[in-house]
Amino acid sequence: MERNAAMTPEKPTTRELFATFGRIGLLSFGGPAAQIALMHRVLVDEKGWLGERQFLNALSFCMLLPGPEAMQLATYAGWRLRGFVGGLIAGLLFVLPGALVILALASLYAYFGSVPLMAALFLGIKAAVVIIVFDALMKVAKRALRSIIYWVIAALAFIGIFFLSLPFPLIILAAALFGFFWRGEVHESGPALSMSKPALWPTLRNIALWLAAWWLPVLAVDQLSGTPILTEIALFFSKLAVVSFGGAYAGLAYMAQDVVNQFGWLNAGEMMDGLGLAETTPGPLILVTEFVGFLAAYYKGGFLTGVAGAALTLWVTFVPCFLWIFAGAPYIDRISNQPRLSGALAAITAAVVGVILNLSLWFALHVFFTEVTRRETGLFTLWQPTLASLDGRVLLLAALSAFLLLHRRWQITPVLMIAAAGGVILSYIF
Repeated sequence: MERNAAMTPEKPTTRELFATFGRIGLLSFGGPAAQIALMHRVLVDEKGWLGERQFLNALSFCMLLPGPEAMQLATYAGWRLRGFVGGLIAGLLFVLPGALVILALASLYAYFGSVPLMAALFLGIKAAVVIIVFDALMKVAKRALRSIIYWVIAALAFIGIFFLSLPFPLIILAAALFGFFWRGEVHESGPALSMSKPALWPTLRNIALWLAAWWLPVLAVDQLSGTPILTEIALFFSKLAVVSFGGAYAGLAYMAQDVVNQFGWLNAGEMMDGLGLAETTPGPLILVTEFVGFLAAYYKGGFLTGVAGAALTLWVTFVPCFLWIFAGAPYIDRISNQPRLSGALAAITAAVVGVILNLSLWFALHVFFTEVTRRETGLFTLWQPTLASLDGRVLLLAALSAFLLLHRRWQITPVLMIAAAGGVILSYIF
C-alpha cells in the first residue's frame, strides 16, 4: 500500500511551514537531484505532509515546466499545504538564502576577481565544473536515452546547437512536438489521485496577477531607469524563464553562449566562475543567472547598478515559476496522467542530453585552452582551440576532480574546495 495513503495529517501551521522550508532552503546544496531527494525525505518520509503519489505527480508536472523544477516543487508543496501564502513561503525560502550568498560572492568577485589569489582559486573551480557538467550529462543520458529514437533526438540536438548554432528554444520546441505526436511508445504515470475539474476563474485570475507582477516592473525599468543594460537583462532572462525546459544545465547552455558570444556581458572564464559559485551555494543552480545579471550591470554602471541587475534578474527568473505553479497546481493530478505530455517531456529530456553535451564541450574548450577561435564555414560553426595554449594545470585538476567525483563518488562541495586549493598550489608552483 502506498505510504501515507491512509493518512490525513493535519495541515502544518504557518510557523511550522516557515521552519521546515527554511531548513530545506539552507540545506539545498548539490543540484536538483539532491534537492528533490531532500524534500522527499522531509515532506513525505519525516513529516508525512504529502503522499508518495502526490509528490511524484507534482514532480512530473514540474519537469514539464520551464525553470528550476526543485524550486517549483517546493512552491507546489507549500501551496498544497497552506494555499497561496504557503506557496509563497516555500518558494521564497527555497531561493532567498542562496540568492543572498550569490549576491555577496558576486560583489566580492567584482572587486577582487582579478587578484592573483582569486584567479588561482577559480582555476581549480573551473576544472572541477567541467567534470560536474560531464557527470550531469551522464546521469541525464542514463535516464533519458532508453531507446534508439531518443539517441537520435539527442544527436540531432547536439548537431543543431553545436555545429549549426540553432536557437535553443527551436530545438526544445521541435523535440516537444515530435514527442507529443509520436505514438511509438506509451508513456504511463499511473492513475491520477483526483480527476475533479478545477474552476476556470481562479486560474485566469492567477495568470493575470502573475503576468502583471512579472511584466510591470520590467516596463517600469524600461521607461524610468534610463539604464539600457537593465532592460536588456530583464528581456533576456524573461525569455530564458520561458524556454529553459529540461533542467538547469540545458538553460545554462543557452544562457552561457548568448551571454558570452552575443551580448559580450561576460567572458567564458567569468561564466565558468559564476557556475562554480552557484554549485557551492544552497538553492537552485539557476541562481547563476543572478551572478550574470549583477556583473553585466556592474560593468556598465557600478555597484548599485549591479545590485539592480541582480534583483531584476531574480525577479524575472522566479516570478514566472510562481505563475506556472499557482495557475497549474489545481490541474497537476490531471495533467500528470496525459500520455502525450509524457511523450513531449521524454523527447525534451532526450534533446537536453545533446544540449548538455554541447555545454560540456564548449566549457571544456574554454577551460583547457586559453585560446579558442570561433570559425564560420558555410552553415557550420566550428570552435578551434590553439593546441599550444593547453593549460596542463587545468588538465591535472580536472583529472583529480574526475577521480573524486566519478570514481570515489564524493559530493560536489568538497571536490570544489579541493580543486580550488589545488589551483592555488599549482599557480604558485608553475
